[in-house]
Amino acid sequence: MHSFPLFNGVDMPVLGYGTFQITNAALCEQCVENALGAGYRLFDTAASYGNEEAVGHAICSSNIPRKEIFVTTKLWIQDTGYDNTLKAFDLSLKKMGLEYIDLYLIHQPFGDIYGAWRAMERLYQEGAVRAIGVSNFSPERLVDLCMNHEIKPMVNQIEIHPFYQQGEAIKVMRDYGVIPQAWGPFSEAQRDIFHHNTLVKIAKKYGKTTAQVILRWHYQRGISAIPKTVHKDRMEENLNIFDFALTDREMESIAVMDIGHSEIIDHRCYCTARQLNSVKIHA
Repeated sequence: MHSFPLFNGVDMPVLGYGTFQITNAALCEQCVENALGAGYRLFDTAASYGNEEAVGHAICSSNIPRKEIFVTTKLWIQDTGYDNTLKAFDLSLKKMGLEYIDLYLIHQPFGDIYGAWRAMERLYQEGAVRAIGVSNFSPERLVDLCMNHEIKPMVNQIEIHPFYQQGEAIKVMRDYGVIPQAWGPFSEAQRDIFHHNTLVKIAKKYGKTTAQVILRWHYQRGISAIPKTVHKDRMEENLNIFDFALTDREMESIAVMDIGHSEIIDHRCYCTARQLNSVKIHA
């Protein structure tokens, strides 16, 4: 598996397996087992997904050395703040049955993120996590966090796909040495992305699928991606992107697809803040 080096020297696989919305424990565990067999070594979950136990069980039950697997989980809004973050991390670690987490992220830019970040710095310094970062942070929130803490985020996991390319956000991340990671790299299939003429034309040229073209596009932009599928054949297909390369002209043709905003969620909207703060994952 190809990898991107984080600024602390930890290597993060270019492609990972996302488990968002795989809430059935048995299905989730089987999917992670299949993904491990296909060659995935990065697995992304979150406290709010309700599947940390299934992900952890599949990883612990495999015969693959733990050091070869990169595990990401995330802190939910309800558990932000210094003390709450430490407790939430211990709970996630216990659920997953692991001795450490490779990447721990603040899931949303809401709640007491500054108290949470101080706790995450402690977890990092103690070796409980190999890297720390954030998710869904807009450029100004990311810069503020970077400039007011000892340790900068190493990753920012945000929505990135051909219809929402996040050029400014990625530039800011690079200015601060933060690796971008794409959730929803296929735009959750919106705008019939898998049949878009531009992508179909490129895919036919290389004998690839449009999904493979999209993931290759992410890779060539220096973006890690965590596509999700419950189908074993598509897991294998999504990994098979390293035997071809898009030309500059093809990259430019995909750049034209950008509509400049999300059609999935707007984290700068007060409605989003209200909705997400209302989600409670435990009593």
